[in-house]
Order: sequence, then C-alpha cells, then structure tokens
Amino acid sequence: MERHGAAYGAALTDTALAEHAADVLRMNDMGGWTKAAPLLYPHQWSWDSAFVAIGWAQVDVCRAMTEQQRLFEAQWRNGMVPQIVFNPDAGPESYFPDPARWACELSPEAPIGIAETSGLCQPPVHAIAVRRILEVARELGGAELADVRAQLVDLFPKLLAWHRYLAENRDPDGTGLVTTYHPWEGIDNSPRWDAVLARLEVGAVPPYTRRDVQHVADAGQRPTNEHYDRFLWLLELLKRHRYDDVEIHLHYPFLVKDVFLTAVLVTANTALREIAEFVGASDEDKALIDLWRDRGRKGIASTVDASSGMTYDLDMTTGAPIETATFAGMSPLIDGGFDAGQRATSLALFDSPAFAGHPDLRWRMLPSTSPESEVFDPRNYWRGPVWPIVNWLYWQGLRDGGDVERAEELRTVSLDALRTVGFAEYFDPMTGEPLGSAMQSWTAAVALDWLAS
Repeated sequence: MERHGAAYGAALTDTALAEHAADVLRMNDMGGWTKAAPLLYPHQWSWDSAFVAIGWAQVDVCRAMTEQQRLFEAQWRNGMVPQIVFNPDAGPESYFPDPARWACELSPEAPIGIAETSGLCQPPVHAIAVRRILEVARELGGAELADVRAQLVDLFPKLLAWHRYLAENRDPDGTGLVTTYHPWEGIDNSPRWDAVLARLEVGAVPPYTRRDVQHVADAGQRPTNEHYDRFLWLLELLKRHRYDDVEIHLHYPFLVKDVFLTAVLVTANTALREIAEFVGASDEDKALIDLWRDRGRKGIASTVDASSGMTYDLDMTTGAPIETATFAGMSPLIDGGFDAGQRATSLALFDSPAFAGHPDLRWRMLPSTSPESEVFDPRNYWRGPVWPIVNWLYWQGLRDGGDVERAEELRTVSLDALRTVGFAEYFDPMTGEPLGSAMQSWTAAVALDWLAS
C-alpha cells in the first residue's frame, strides 16, 4: 500500500509522524475543503470532514474552521448535513454513485444551485470537531481566537439546525434514538445491518459500475456485489419517497434505531452546549440542547441487553434488537456523561477477549466486529478491521468520563499502530496489514490530535 513515501516503523518519532500526517492533509487539501483520500474518495465526506478539521486545528486553526464552513454551505434546508458534497471538478466517473444517481433535485430540501450532494447523512461529529478547534484557539489566543469566534457566531445556528434535524426528523416519536436509513450513513457493510438487508425484496436496480474496488489491493476488502445491489435498491426507494422523512418513516423498509449514531449525537450535544455558552446563545437554545442530550442518554440506556451488557440497535420493522457483537455495543463509552455503572459494564466489554482484549490482536485497540463472532472478517471493511477514527471517539469518551489511564493506553497503542501501518483507512486487527485507501485524511487527522494530546 502506498504510504506517501514515509519510512514507517516503530522507531518513527512523534515529530516525524506529525509531519507526515500534516503532509497528507496538505496533499488532499482542495483549497478550503479536504478530499477524504486521493483516489478512492475524491469528494468531501461529512464525518470525514469533521475529523479532518480536528487534524487541521493542529496545523492551522483558521483553516480548520474553514473546513466546516465549506461543508455547511451544502446543508439542506431541513438542517441535514449531507453525507457527500461532490467535487464538481472530479467528474461523474470519479466515484459511484455520482450526483445523477442520487437525483437529490427530487427533494425540495436539497441545496439546488449551491452544491451537488448525496441524499443521506452521517454521524454528527461536527460539533465535537468545532469544540476541539475552539480549545486550540483558546490556547493560541489573539487573532486566531478572534477569527474562530467570528466564524462560530455564523456556524452555531447551522450546527443547531443539524442537531434539530436528527433529534426531530430522525426521531419523530421522541425516543431519544436516531433512525438510520441506510448502511451508507456511516458503517457501510457492518454485520449490524445483515438481517435487515437480507429480507429486502430487491427490485430492478439500474446498471452500474463500481469504482471503489478499482482503488484497493483486492475486492475482498470492500462490500460484496450482493450488498451493493441492496444498497442501491434502498437508494431507488429513497428517491421514490423524494427523501421525505415523513414518507420514509411510513413506507420504507430500512429503519434502524442506531445506538452508535445516537451516542455520537449525545456527545456532540455536550460539545454544542459548550459552544452555545461561548457564542452567547439564548437560554431557549441551551435548554433545547440539554433536552436532546438527556433524551439521547435515556434512549441508549433503554437498549442495554440485560444478559450481555451490550447496547443493541433496534430494528423498527420487527421491533427486535439486532444482537450483533460490534463496537456499537459499547456506545455508552463515547460520551463521558453516561451512567457510571453502564460505563463500567461497557469498559469491561471493551477490554474483554470479545474485543480489545482478544489475545490475537496486534494492538489492544477496538476492532469493528468481535473476533469471537462467526461473522468476523479481519480484512473486510466494517466486518472486523480496526478503524483509527472509531478508536479516537472511544479514546475521547474514556478520557472525558474519567477513565484517564485506559484512555492514555488506547492513545499510545493507536499511535504505535499508525507508526507501523501509516495513514490507512483501516487495518487488519490481527496482522496490522494496512487496508482500504492509503493516505486517508481522517486517519492522519486523528494522529495529529493524539500527538497533540
């Protein structure tokens, strides 16, 4: 795998690793926004962009804010931040599905004339990123802090609208749990979705050519064609419903209450509450953020399985929990404010042989699927590999929740791993082989933040 010319290895110093990480961001910089990766991902992805901003904060704090400002220019009228903002210079052959396949002009909420986007969203890491940018700006003071303050006054209402969309449009019944519509809303081919996808009655999917398998060493690292047919059939159904949330909740076959996405929203609301104080938001806005955060925590608490201690997604069609052993089962660790007893249970699971304590792991990090699961595949996307960005979220949650020693251990082993694998998209948890796309922006970004911490 290409590693940007760097001589990776255990002897690589922190300074050299930081320089290589900053080089990756600069190489993928498109002048105000950052490609997720040079070849496989030539556009701006939503949660990639948030992590990228966290990395840019350690290089140029004003550039970090610009990253988020540019993303939110493509925000939909209903508040949704789209999964992809397409690069108009990349061309339709650069990535599939392209804007024509998404046909977002079907929705009156889409930013027509402003940007071409996808019609889905991704986990709301953005307020978490902005809080980190603010922390760095406060340390710097002076002109940098003044610039960030000015941009935050403009960005705060957009962040609030984004969280409102998730809290209301994606949870119309007020359960506290966010509904995901598609595997592409973050954790693409996770076994969490297998049962829901398996019962789909797939109709006629228009012909397509996959671009993703052309940029990896072998197709076994990516979702199968069978999964892709299902992904694209769901897209056809979303277009039939004109991306209307009310219609989707009434008639659409893939509706899952997502504990991981919800946990990210909870900690994002914690971050947004701090931002609200900084920009002088109204008491009404601050109370609303508190309501969303507390309701999310209660929602996740309602998903805890009594026998395993795992938090499980809820299949809204059947009303049954999706009992699959993935990293999402420890979601209470992502936010420091969850119940201490549940956090202790989740940490024990995190460090058990089912996850980060498995004796065959190369590094004591969290794999995407339990190595003890029958569906574990160490090389296939979200079905086993380690993702540094997921471990960053859990590191932050461990630290903020008071598990400082375990957080520091996770940071240390994560940096050791990146010295070896480089800035790969993900890697084999057993062998450490780098997988997916090389020179991944968000992997470089979390490396920079870990080094600064």
